[in-house]
Amino acid sequence: MIDAEKAWRAVLRRDRSFDGRFVTGVLTTGIYCRPSCAARHPDRGNVRFFADGTGARAAGLRACKRCRPDEVGRDEAAVLAAIDEIKASEGNPQLAELAQAVGYSPSHFQRVFTRATGLSPAAYARALREERAREALSNGGSVTEAIYDAGFEAPSRFYDSMGGKLGMAPSAWVRGGEGVTINWAVVETTLGPMLVAASEKGVCRLSFNEGVEELSRRFPHAALVEGGATFEALLQRVVGAVERPGTGVDIPLDVQGTAFQQRVWQELRRIPPGETRSYSEIAAAAGRPSAVRAAGSANGANNVAVLIPCHRVIRSDGSLGGYAYGLDIKRKLLAREANK
Repeated sequence: MIDAEKAWRAVLRRDRSFDGRFVTGVLTTGIYCRPSCAARHPDRGNVRFFADGTGARAAGLRACKRCRPDEVGRDEAAVLAAIDEIKASEGNPQLAELAQAVGYSPSHFQRVFTRATGLSPAAYARALREERAREALSNGGSVTEAIYDAGFEAPSRFYDSMGGKLGMAPSAWVRGGEGVTINWAVVETTLGPMLVAASEKGVCRLSFNEGVEELSRRFPHAALVEGGATFEALLQRVVGAVERPGTGVDIPLDVQGTAFQQRVWQELRRIPPGETRSYSEIAAAAGRPSAVRAAGSANGANNVAVLIPCHRVIRSDGSLGGYAYGLDIKRKLLAREANK
């Protein structure tokens, strides 16, 4: 039995995680589509939902030529096969090669792959190399070896690819912040004591009810400096963002994470103040609908509370779920944003 209202909300979100679970029939045009179809949304009164294409065709509808709803299963298999090929390859598989291997034209497979993962095949391959490099760097090995082992042809390619995403230099990351100066302060807010810390590139830690001891644990070899004139201006902007929902979107961040974590954090920052999303919705928006648990882990790995608003993620049943700094702070943040 299809829950029509839930299905309609999925259509409005173009939620890829619902593709294959039902199709959307548009009575005025006589077509049926995937929930994620990029075509203009029809009026709700002109829509019926069907379990699959067979039911839609029995009602006299035909498949949308844009989103090809009857090819969901084939598309999923093709994308999974291409991902396996990308992971197994030591180089950069070309789009034409991937498409030929799964029986699609290059242009169509580019759309299919991007719709399923949120990235083009080339971007997915780059993200995979970056993720491998991050993991190798985090394990404390040689920076050069980590770069080559991840699949980069030269260190210069790695640094060009990262384009500042790492924040701190890779060598500093490996050595716990060695050679990096981090300014910090603990300030009182209406939510309690708040720790704010920043490198020269941006805020690297925002947390509640923590002190400099936590920074020492995370960056044992960094130079930790309390306060500072330049840091003070940034600190006031951060406090303002916490106290006034919807402000501070341009505050620079210096955060570190895998490629998937970065995508999850990007989706978190897109949630408007006063709104919430479920873990499954975040996983789908990040391009991996089945990775709900991984999305939850990425949510919990966020080092800059509020600026990356992980408090806006709740369970699918409407309950709050968890929060690193306690549910009381999470409730207050959500209530404040709802009444902004």
